[in-house]
Amino acid sequence: MSEPTALHELLLAWFARAARDLPWRHTRDPYRILVAEVMLQQTQVERVIPKYHAFLAAFPTLAALAAAPTAEVIRLWAGLGYNRRAVNLQRAARAILEEHGGHFPRELAALRRLPGVGPYTAGAVACFAFEQDVAFLDTNIRRVLRRALHGPDEAVPAPDDRALLASGAALLPPGRGWAWNQALMELGALVCTATTPACPRCPLRGHCRAYAARLAADEALVLAMGAGGPARPRRIAERKEPPFVGSRRWYRGRLVDALRAVPAHSALALVELGPRVKPDYVAADEPWLRDLVADLARDGLVRLEGDAVRLP
Repeated sequence: MSEPTALHELLLAWFARAARDLPWRHTRDPYRILVAEVMLQQTQVERVIPKYHAFLAAFPTLAALAAAPTAEVIRLWAGLGYNRRAVNLQRAARAILEEHGGHFPRELAALRRLPGVGPYTAGAVACFAFEQDVAFLDTNIRRVLRRALHGPDEAVPAPDDRALLASGAALLPPGRGWAWNQALMELGALVCTATTPACPRCPLRGHCRAYAARLAADEALVLAMGAGGPARPRRIAERKEPPFVGSRRWYRGRLVDALRAVPAHSALALVELGPRVKPDYVAADEPWLRDLVADLARDGLVRLEGDAVRLP
């Protein structure tokens, strides 16, 4: 790798030209940053933007979110998936009010203690709200650092998160952590993507170990073809995701969606709920349904009252 200063200037200059105009980049309000970061976990930016605006219109402040009925928070989360995030976001708001007097903690350790806040979210709030020079990893940052500093995805041994976090911390330009982390995330989202990285458009390609390895492999292939050797097509690794439809998470989402569809404060009897969750539901499936409901109740997403279920 080249000197860090060269990487800083290349990536930050690219970010200044190519960055998307995203609403959460126009604020340093830690509440708004937290809402955005929780929504962006495993959800595409295009889906998050309208939900972000709608959520903040309904709950414009930390106190408004904390005071809202949990059922309303869950209803407004429709379309984002992973509904437990909505409950944890409200729990975090209540914890900030009750344990910190309504003032967002600035220290990473205190942020980590908030419900549902992990290492990435804590680092993102510290950096994007309080402009602290903090290194953290999300999917995009992890991919960029691995390829640039350690080589191709298939290289072994693969660096673990501790190694990547140490590399990221060493690269942080003092006083420019906000822009640097935003730039790493943007590069991973727009250029250094998971399956089809656009290396010719990457500002770091001249300093990237993965790109250098690909060039060397291409040159070796050309030489082999010229010598009459077999031409081996390059393969793009395919990520095999487990099937979602029919999974437990899929049924959890369907159950919460079924309760969203009924009037506020209403409940559905298990006998009515079952067919809305599972199209081929039969009476023998009731133990499975009760187990699913109990699982959601433990996460604070539903309440079981006798043989009826409602949002909390």
